[in-house]
Amino acid sequence: MYGLIGKKLTHSFSKRYFTEKFQREGINSQYDLFELAEIRVFPDLLRKYPALRGLNVTIPYKSDVIAFLDGLSPEAEAVGAVNTIKFDGGRHIGYNTDVIGFRVSLEEVLEGKKLKKALVLGSGGASKAVVYTLRAYFGCESQLVSRRASKNILSYEQLAQMDLGSYDIVVNTTPLGTYPNEHTSPNLCYEQFRQGQIAFDLVYNPEETLFLKHAKAHLATPTNGMGMLVEQAEASWQIWEA
Repeated sequence: MYGLIGKKLTHSFSKRYFTEKFQREGINSQYDLFELAEIRVFPDLLRKYPALRGLNVTIPYKSDVIAFLDGLSPEAEAVGAVNTIKFDGGRHIGYNTDVIGFRVSLEEVLEGKKLKKALVLGSGGASKAVVYTLRAYFGCESQLVSRRASKNILSYEQLAQMDLGSYDIVVNTTPLGTYPNEHTSPNLCYEQFRQGQIAFDLVYNPEETLFLKHAKAHLATPTNGMGMLVEQAEASWQIWEA
């Protein structure tokens, strides 16, 4: 048994993805969704489902789950967030396959172009993987944006006074725009988007979020999170099977 933990999972494609994969490849396993109201009940989940061999982790527990694990891969430790847990001889080890998922997806969009400056919307576990990947693999520095300003993080109000077009890529790591709340989007000056700029939304349901529609209307190159989802899911499976 494998599965996904998070707070609200009605938007998730993971169960369908892995169920179809297991059927297609003749793998005798199942994948389920486990909504946790609070991360502190994580140990109860493990006791209730002793057949579990691996888990994916999504919003908002990618960082909080670390306190319940027995160890981290070097990359998960560097990122400070986990989206994959391997059950290994009674131990629970955290990994981060968001890194490879985001890296591969972004490489396909860039087609060899260089990035210097990134604007990353959100400050949760997904944003940590994005910031790490941009720096480690693309040599690109990031500016984080959140609802409230803090050290090295801008608020959306502060961002309104800046030139959005000065960034090579804008990445939405927040759940804004996710089904069934497709009418929502980050509070940005979308008219500042420009041609040659990349708008990357980690959301994959719907295929085109309001964030991407606004960015595309101002000639930015839109990319959703579906490719990243597939890449990180396959990387998770390789970890579980190793």
